[in-house]
Order: sequence, then C-alpha cells, then structure tokens
Amino acid sequence: MTPFLIGTEFFDLGFRLRWGEGFLKLRSVLHLVYKNHPFWECIRKKSLGNFAKICQKGIDSQRKPIAQEKHYDKISVLTIWYMDCQSQHMRTGQISVQSENIFPIIKKFLYTDQEIFLRELVSNAVDATKKLSTLSRVGEFEDSIEKCKVEISFDEKAKTLTISDSGIGMTEEEVEKYITQLAFSGAREFAEQWKDKDPDQMIGHFGLGFYSAFMVSKMVTIETKSYQKGSDAVHWDCDGATSYNIGKGKRKKRGTDVILHLTDEDAETYLSKWKLRELLRKYCRFLPVPITFDGEDINNTQPIWTKKPAELESEDYKKFFEELYPAQEAPLFNIHINTDYPFNLTGVLYFPKVNEAIDNRQNRVQLYCNQVFVTEDVKDVLPEYLVLLKGVIDSPDIPLNVSRSSLQSDANVKKITQHISKKVSDKLNELFKADRTDFDGKWEYLDLFVKYGMVADEKFAERTKDICLLKTTDGKLNTIQEWIDHAKINQTDKNGETVVLYSTDVNVQHMNIKAAKDKGYEVVVLNGPLDTHFAGWVEGKFEKVKFRCVDGGPMDQLIEKEVTIESVLSEDQRKTLEDSVKAVVNELAFDVKIESLPPQDDFISVHRNEWERRMEDMAKMGNGFPYGNMGLNKQTMVVNTNHALASKVLGKEGEGRNELLQYCMDLAMLQRGQLQGESLERFVKKAQGFIMD
Repeated sequence: MTPFLIGTEFFDLGFRLRWGEGFLKLRSVLHLVYKNHPFWECIRKKSLGNFAKICQKGIDSQRKPIAQEKHYDKISVLTIWYMDCQSQHMRTGQISVQSENIFPIIKKFLYTDQEIFLRELVSNAVDATKKLSTLSRVGEFEDSIEKCKVEISFDEKAKTLTISDSGIGMTEEEVEKYITQLAFSGAREFAEQWKDKDPDQMIGHFGLGFYSAFMVSKMVTIETKSYQKGSDAVHWDCDGATSYNIGKGKRKKRGTDVILHLTDEDAETYLSKWKLRELLRKYCRFLPVPITFDGEDINNTQPIWTKKPAELESEDYKKFFEELYPAQEAPLFNIHINTDYPFNLTGVLYFPKVNEAIDNRQNRVQLYCNQVFVTEDVKDVLPEYLVLLKGVIDSPDIPLNVSRSSLQSDANVKKITQHISKKVSDKLNELFKADRTDFDGKWEYLDLFVKYGMVADEKFAERTKDICLLKTTDGKLNTIQEWIDHAKINQTDKNGETVVLYSTDVNVQHMNIKAAKDKGYEVVVLNGPLDTHFAGWVEGKFEKVKFRCVDGGPMDQLIEKEVTIESVLSEDQRKTLEDSVKAVVNELAFDVKIESLPPQDDFISVHRNEWERRMEDMAKMGNGFPYGNMGLNKQTMVVNTNHALASKVLGKEGEGRNELLQYCMDLAMLQRGQLQGESLERFVKKAQGFIMD
C-alpha cells in the first residue's frame, strides 16, 4: 500500500467518522495497532483537526510512509470498523422457518432409504430405556429395570405399526419440548446432564429421528407416561401438518407407545412378519436393549466388539463371524479393535480367504454408531485396500449426516482410517514373527491384501515391506529382502542390477522357466491383478533391482553378463538371413532382430519388452493405455544366428527357404500360445506332412 493510499484512508475516516460509539471502537483498535504512532495522540485527545492534518500530510507526502510496513496488513481493519460505525442505525432479526414447508422436506429428502424410519423409532425407544437405566445407576430411580425391553407389533387390519418401550416416558411438558420442537435432541440434552455421573452413550443426536415416521404414516399417535411419581399419561397425535392434538392419555404403565397409522401403500409394503423381521435384523440386531417381535428376541445386546479382548476366546470370534456371515468359509484370523483415545473406536475385523478375484460388493465391513447399523459403504473409513475385509466397526466419533445414513468428511475419519490400517499391519507383523511356517501357509490369501496396501499407502508399505513374500515357481517363499540377497549371488547383470525374473503363467512359460533354471536362475510367480504395480513399487524402493518377465527376451539378454558370443555367420550371411525373415514376417506386427546367442537357445523366439507388457497389464485393469495404443501390439522376433537351423535356412533357396522360415516362426508363436485361426490350421497341416514324409 502506498503512502498516498494510507493517507487517503485515514483522511477519509478522519473527516467522516462521528465522535461517538464508533469512534471509541476505532480508538481501541488504533491503540493496539498504532500506539507509538502520531495518529494515536490525535485520536486519544479527540483532536479531529490534527488528525486530519496528519492524514493530509500522508496524502501530500511521497517520501516517508505514515504507517510502517509491518502495519500494512492491518490497515483494512480500519475500514471494517468504519463500516461498523455506519451500521449504528441497522437492526437485527431472525430468519423465519415455516414448518409447513419443513415436513415435505423431511418426508422426501432427509432419508435416503424410507425403511430407515423403523431404525430411528426403535433407536428412540432404546434411548428411552437407557435413560431409565442411567437414572437407576445414579439413584434417581428405585424400581426394577430388569424387564425393560422394546416391543414391535402390528395390526394388519387397522394398518398400524406400534413401537413400545418401558423406558423413561414423558410428561405433557416434555412431549411439547421434545416432540413438537424440530431438531431438539432430548438424548443429547440427557447425556449432557448426566455425563459426569454416568457417561453412557445415547443414540439420538439430531432431534429429527421421530419425524421419519411421517415418511410412511398418514397419522402418528403417542401414548406415554413418565417415570415420575404422580405424573399423568399423555396422548399426542399429528397427521403430518403443522398442528397437533395433545391431552390426557390412556397408558397405565411407565413408558411410551409410538403408533404409526400407515398409508395404504406403505401398509402393503411393511405390515408383514417377514418384512419387519428383515428390517429389524438389518438395523437393530445389535442394539443394547432387548427387542422382541412376534414373540421372538431380535437382537444380541452384547456383541463381542463391546467386550474386552481378554474376556473372549477364539470360539467367540468364530461364532460371531458365523452370526454375521452364515454359511461362509471361516476367516484366516481376526483383529479386535478397542480404542478410547484420541477417539472412540471398537470393532472386530476378519481376514477372509481372498484370491485373485476382487469382489468387494457383498458382505463387507458394517459400520455402526453406538450399536446402531449405519451402512456397509465404509470406503471413507477403511482404506480402499481393506474393503475386502469383513466384520464390524463402531464409533460415535465418526461424523454422520443428519439421516445417519452416510459419512461426512472429518479429521477424525482420517485418523480412524490410519488407526485401522496400523492395527492391520501390526497384526500381520505379529503373525509373521509368531509362526513363520503358519504365516507362509496363509500367504496365498494374504498376498492380494498386502500388495494392494503397499502400492496404495506409503505408510502401510513401510510397515509391511519386511513381511511381504515372493513365491518361486518351485513353491519357496521368501521376503523381498531375502529374495534380493539370494538373487544377488547369481542374477546380477553387468550393470550391477539384481534382476528378478518372474512368470505370469507357469504353464505357458514352462520352456522359458526351464531355460532360466538351466542357467541356475530362480523365477518368482507374479500372476495377480496388482503385480505389475507391485513390481514397480519394489523397483522404486530397493536400489538396483529390476523385474523382468521370464519370456521377455532371450535369457542372455534378460540378465546380461560380461560375455560376448560371436556369430558363426559372416556379415553377409547375417544380412541375407535378416532380409529373408523380413520378407516372410508381417513387419507391422514384429520388429526383427538378428542376434548371436548360445546355439542351444531357440532359433526364432517371440518376445514383448517389459515396458510394453506393463502398459498392457494396466490397460487390462481398466485404465486404458495412457498415451493411446502407441504400437503396443507389436512384438520382437529374435533370430539366433548360432542355431543349426540358421545354416539350414541359408542352404535353401526361394519358396523352400520361405516355407522353412514360416514353419519356424509358427513354432515360436505356438510356444507363446499365440498361434490361432488360419495360421494354426496351416501349421498343423504342415506338421502332418512332415510326419507322412
């Protein structure tokens, strides 16, 4: 800001500001910002004339700024205070919300799934019962609470659904307070009142759950009686409009009945034993208060995640898995999460037996909040590489939207995600150290989990890189570092790089694997959907380590040594052989290379270089080619001049030479499993001809 602009702002303020309340505000700000400045003396003495002169001096001066540079960022504060002074004649008000416009919003837009109404109303009944338990524990209620429960019943003819509890009940004043006030949470108020004496968690939070009843009801009736001695029963009803009726009720015992008079369409949908039992099992199966329906207990009030690990045996975890996922194969192991700082998080996660097939759509981890089912869509809580797990996580600290049907972004969610990831990596390390043989036996199913996590999460990778295993074609398992240390002995090339040879298909690449073994090399198996990414990760983290597919070229070129092999052919013969091959081969499909290789190597072999192979693998994963096709379908055809067939080909002329070359090329394509259609038919007929001869 230039001296002129600073001076202008002060000059403008000095002449237009009234010496009143606004001036006093400005003076307090200037004292903090400019207490050692000439301006402050003018302001302190209310000397408007001197104030204006100094401001004018700032306008006229092009030499020394009136305000120091360190104050420039605070000059705008003066403008704000000036605007505040001009607002003395303004008044405040409150935005008006018309309730007749709120009900349609609640009915149609607040909840993503209409069926959630049952979860909300049962949760309210559970809260009413838990409140009574709290009062009993703190000595405010003396009667027995042993038989407290929530009952669900329906009358198909009357088209009513009733949720009854024997909890705290309500007085008429409380009905007016908690029911007729939108977004006033009685559960939150109660929890706040008794948090020091009994910090039990309430389910309710937003004060809107009750109104979900109007999504399916043409009228809702409440019959309630408070636990307080001498209180009267209360009746309340509302048809979804802004008016309601309230008066004396008919309930004789403590508690509340919420009676839904369902619409014809919703009565047809929900008033059946099968449908109600399905919804209760889905949303209420682990609520902390007994729930009965049709004479049957619906829920498990003490699921194992609410208990301490020391209280449980391995059989308890097994039974709980069977309860969650009937008729599914037993998991490999489980992780019990029990954290209360810096956030509350409990749960049990199971590692299922997962192989190459990635299907995370069904039977995923279930998210609960205070034992109320929220969702199976936990992608914002679990890292993507752990969505294949099964089990339950429960946390009151995970921020939910108003309808409690989805998560909202929050710093706590990120912390919880990181905590779960660390618990998983810690468990894997624990198993690895406890029994290496047993861990090796489980690796077939852990492979995908661990590699997915390593390529997706740097912190997870750092914690698991020492227990990630590589399997050889002979079935041996070694950690990455163990394998590299072993391979350095024999599989280091002339550039000092350790080459990890790998196979994507041990049957198709059988001859290539044998060629590697003949040289004393070992080959690891990388046939998973993420192994291309995993190989790249290892190359980036371990110095001078390269992965190369075992059929990516002649073995002497995959691991080049300080050895030069001379060709038995002259330069003219090499040129003739090259021209002859190019005359037969489709040059749009192949690059032809004439090489001097060991005589026992194939005469003609077909390969795809490592980079092109990885691009193709990424495309198969659904990413497409990053820069278009770029000729990635083109392969390399290597011709070995030192093979006996090279001399035999050169010994033929014309069509005889072409036929022999075509047959050798077909053999190379057959070896790669790429000989198909007319080419395969031609090859078979030619082979039969050789047999007949």
